[in-house]
Amino acid sequence: MSEINTEVSSRICTHMNDDHSDAVLVYAQTFGGLKEAQAAQMQSIDTTGMDITARVNGENVSIRINFDHVLKDSEDAHHTLIAMVKQARVKTN
Repeated sequence: MSEINTEVSSRICTHMNDDHSDAVLVYAQTFGGLKEAQAAQMQSIDTTGMDITARVNGENVSIRINFDHVLKDSEDAHHTLIAMVKQARVKTN
């Protein structure tokens, strides 16, 4: 079982910011309560949550979003992040 160490966190954040920036923005808007955020970047992820910097009215706002369970490994992180996007999109529709 691989844990979410600094290297894994960096890999996940780079992937999310480069390929799924829309999802990171959804996390900030829905789970971070920053509905007015225009952009967001994932800074780090660990077994209990993720740290995101969101752009709100021209200023950077740092937020912590906790997961609903402790992640077991990077595969659990992958499934959890996908589930959160789906959940957020249901809430906004």
